[in-house]
This record gives sequence, structure tokens and C-alpha cells, in this order.
Amino acid sequence: MQEKKKIKAIFVGEIVTSNTQEAFELYEKSRFGELVDGKIHYPLVEALYLMEKGKMEVYEGRKKLTPEKFLEKAKKMEPNFWHRFRVFSDIRNRGYIIKTALKFGADFRVYGRGVKPGEKHAKWILFPVHETSGLTWYEFAAKTRVAHSTKKRLLIGIVDNEGDVTYYEIKWLKP
Repeated sequence: MQEKKKIKAIFVGEIVTSNTQEAFELYEKSRFGELVDGKIHYPLVEALYLMEKGKMEVYEGRKKLTPEKFLEKAKKMEPNFWHRFRVFSDIRNRGYIIKTALKFGADFRVYGRGVKPGEKHAKWILFPVHETSGLTWYEFAAKTRVAHSTKKRLLIGIVDNEGDVTYYEIKWLKP
């Protein structure tokens, strides 16, 4: 049996990009990446996930990055990267499609199982936090308002020191 070719991608600033056939095939099948100007762009969390799954090789110039070196670079660019990555990986491993959600004022948007972005709207917006970090009531209310105003449910993904994630869904109730 022939081994599937890995996506060859380039580390460019704050994204990873590829225009290989493998990148387009995976995009069509599983919605990894975003199609932008004839290329597939991957946020850093998605690129590391694909590297760890053995589906992608990332190059910086001619040098192939190991997942460990990539993680080191990503942590320098995004201080909260590890917690975001743990949540991203956990959600993807559970069979959901998860995408960045900066335009919604959140870290991620999550689609129900079997739903591809563009077919239906995301069901949740998701904020990853570490178990030792705190949220003020103001910050909590702001996150709740973002979810409500975008007609999505709010998920808080709490990452513990072992990297395990626990989720809390917050909904508006009218008495």
C-alpha cells in the first residue's frame, strides 16, 4: 500500500501556507485550512496539529521544522499558544471542525459534527483558558455577549496542567 504524501507547507509570518494538491484534497475532505488567493492558509494551531498527525511537513526557507521547533516558534508568537493548541487538538480529535474566530472576537468557532464551514453556521464560539488563570465578571460578561450577539453558544475550554481539557457551555436563560 502506498503511503499518502504529506502536505509540504511554508512557514510565513503568523501563518503556514501551501498550494500542493495534498493541501487542496485535505481542505475539500476535512476543511483544514482556509482557501485564500489560490493557496491554503493554516493558522499555527492547525499546522502543528497536522504535523503531529503526520500529514504535514513545514519548512522555513529550506529547513524542515520539527514539531518541537515549530511549537517553540509558535509559543514566542502567541503567548497563549499551548492552551489554544490543546483545545484545538481535543475538539478536532472529538470529530468537530474548529476554525479561528478573530472576526467574532473569540479564539475559535466550532461546527457541529458532520457540518462543514459554509454549509451551516458554527454552533459555538470557544475561549481556551488555563485552569490557574482567572476571569473577571466583566471579561466573562464580554465573552457571553460576543456569543449572544453572534447567535452562537459560548464554550469555555479549561486546560489543566496535564493538558487535559474540560468544557463548560454557557447559555442565556430568560426566566
